[in-house]
Amino acid sequence: MATDHEHDLVGGPFAVIESDPGVFTTLIRKLGVRGLAVTELYSVEPFATDHLNPHGLIFCYLCEEDTSAKPEFTAEDDLDDPDARSIWFANQLSDDACSSQAILNVLLNCQGVDLGPVLKEFAADTEKMSPVMRGLAMSNSSHIREAQNSLARPSDLRGAWHSLATTALESAKTRAKATASPPAKKRKTSTASSSRARRSKSARTPAQEKVESYHYIGYVPAHGRVWELDGLRTAGPLDVGPIHSDSDIPSEQEESASDSAGARRAGWMDVVRPALQRRMHAVMGDAGEGHIQYNLLAIVDDAYLRASDALELLKRERAALERRLAERFPSGWGDKVDGTLLACASETFATTLRPRASEPGRVFAADFGAWKMAREMAILDMPERALVPAWETCVRSALEAKVAVEEEIAKAQSAQADHVKRTFDYEPFIREFITALQNEGLLDEVLDGRSVQTGNAEAEATGVAGTSDPSSSMSKAKAKARRKRG
Repeated sequence: MATDHEHDLVGGPFAVIESDPGVFTTLIRKLGVRGLAVTELYSVEPFATDHLNPHGLIFCYLCEEDTSAKPEFTAEDDLDDPDARSIWFANQLSDDACSSQAILNVLLNCQGVDLGPVLKEFAADTEKMSPVMRGLAMSNSSHIREAQNSLARPSDLRGAWHSLATTALESAKTRAKATASPPAKKRKTSTASSSRARRSKSARTPAQEKVESYHYIGYVPAHGRVWELDGLRTAGPLDVGPIHSDSDIPSEQEESASDSAGARRAGWMDVVRPALQRRMHAVMGDAGEGHIQYNLLAIVDDAYLRASDALELLKRERAALERRLAERFPSGWGDKVDGTLLACASETFATTLRPRASEPGRVFAADFGAWKMAREMAILDMPERALVPAWETCVRSALEAKVAVEEEIAKAQSAQADHVKRTFDYEPFIREFITALQNEGLLDEVLDGRSVQTGNAEAEATGVAGTSDPSSSMSKAKAKARRKRG
């Protein structure tokens, strides 16, 4: 595989990341995917999903590690499905890489999505591989690992390296015991203490093995059917059901239509909804009443790109209308339109990221030029009496579009602030702070749960008697004695 970065021959562990829509949105962008975002769904009913038209879903739930790999399907589900051979699917080989594995299982089966050069090359290189080899290729990809680890907390990164070192040491000890010569036989002794120790050890083992972790399952429409992609399922993708014929996914020849992106995904939520509801009820039943231990993430079109393109189209429409108005009213057309709209027109088309309203901004949609050309042709054919109402309608529409753009900008700023707080390493500061407390003789009071009183010191300095607490004075005396000994 030809890449610009150096080959990583050592590798490293994957660190755990939060199941948060902002984190997952940043992750897919770091992987090179363009035009998509991740949002959280609080319901799978049509009123909550139809307006989003998701490309795929990721269901995350909390389970025990020893139960997450248990078979949840019948023997018929393990049969070889010919339709599943066309689905890109990778098995999960690294526990902490489950988030990236679930995202790739969904994204690499989405049609009409700009994956970026890195993931396109990765998909092409792994096209003929088995699910296990795809999982191994993903786990060994430095680009995917670095993208995920850049979103993890520093403590989780250190925990991942510690877990890797512990596993390596335990493996080395196991190999050493296997290759070592058997010890000399000793006379068998049986004491009450040894029996109790063995019983205690055997009693602790099952509880120690029950470690809770998050597991991710993807759902995606592809090739006319809906698929459940569970990386722990050795049989491969699970066919949830066919998409209805009236909303079937078109062929590759039909994908050039402007509305094909929405048509490819229409109706698939009706198929996946029952499967999601069954899984939610199962998770809720295991967790108990009042405990929600799952969340549902949807991969959708980036709302900022859509809102920004809408505002940019209105900006160009306004310029075309004002050219027609200048031709119609050479002496000036400002008094022909609503004065309030005229006063706020310049500010309406300016945003936080693009303060200059008169300059065209960046556009994202591939067919933006076709939209612009069609609108300009309609303005050229527009009768003169319709120019003023069209200009006023354009400015009013821009007000709504600007609100949508500013909301997405504020959301992105909040996500970036959370990212900085999450990935900042506070440990050096905490270490220095505790060291300073120790050097000042205040650490014992903090550890004992007592607040540090500054009034006592002031009272002692002014000679006021009876204001100091005996226990506080004793603690200060001990601190002074320790400093003298030091």
